[in-house]
Amino acid sequence: MSQLQQLSIPGDPDWDAASDAVSAAYFPHVLRPRVARSTATEADVAVTVLGPLRIARIGWGAEVSIHSDHPGAYGINVPLNGVLETSVAGHSVVSTSGSATVNPPDTPTDITRWSSTCTIVGVKIDRDFLHHEMCRVTGQPDTSIPDQLDLRSPEGASWFRLVQSIAGQPADDPLLANPLVAEQLAGSLTDAFLLAAVPDDRGDHLLPRPRIVTRVLDALRADPARPWTAADMAESAGVSVRRLQEGFRQYVGKTPRECLTEIRLAAVHDDLMRGTSASVTDAAMKAGFTHTGRFAAAFRQRYGVSPSQLLTDR
Repeated sequence: MSQLQQLSIPGDPDWDAASDAVSAAYFPHVLRPRVARSTATEADVAVTVLGPLRIARIGWGAEVSIHSDHPGAYGINVPLNGVLETSVAGHSVVSTSGSATVNPPDTPTDITRWSSTCTIVGVKIDRDFLHHEMCRVTGQPDTSIPDQLDLRSPEGASWFRLVQSIAGQPADDPLLANPLVAEQLAGSLTDAFLLAAVPDDRGDHLLPRPRIVTRVLDALRADPARPWTAADMAESAGVSVRRLQEGFRQYVGKTPRECLTEIRLAAVHDDLMRGTSASVTDAAMKAGFTHTGRFAAAFRQRYGVSPSQLLTDR
């Protein structure tokens, strides 16, 4: 399957065909229609694949129940409408718009009611990948994840906006089809999910925050072109993402991402002044910028002149 693929269930499918398509796109499962003589003609599925993470949009068009063990991966089910009633390890979870059900890997789970009007956005994250990111984000690899996520919280809402933005890209988007970009996006989505889902534990033993900031800034200046994620930055300082953000907020007054952008802009400015690169685009790419339009706007805002004008006037 390609890194980014939109799927549909063709023709006039029966329940077996619809179930097989959803199993291929999301998780293997056992499907049971809850209403006699209901049909699968309204079932549909679309999937965006980003390496160890995939985003699926699934609707059945009829009321169904589903059993799945979610082998090898977490499944975060977000109802866009309707009702999703789930028994997760014997605990009942009811999610509607504004909440998400979190299904742990390798655990018997029953969706006892998937209402006919319910379409979900499901996010599947490889278990080992999530645990690796958890260690980097929270500093604790065995942190428990609650079985429901509030998408009305600032963190939850921000995560789901990111999910929808990526899932809404066209199927032939060349950037998302790039495996390197896909892996970075998977990391960003997973990190954002963990920041929304995992409670903050302020009992960590921390490095002094000025030292945290110094370590990260040194790492960013040494390799500005690296596709840094928040977890990468935190790992370079040996702290969690939350501690990283707190340190920068307290001692720099900016986010780590804002500092990285400034470092990259300075690198391009120096490059253009020295005439090292053949073009503005080359200089921007060398510094880690991947979106030339946003780069040019940020450069003009920072230096009061466009990068092309600076190169011409040099």
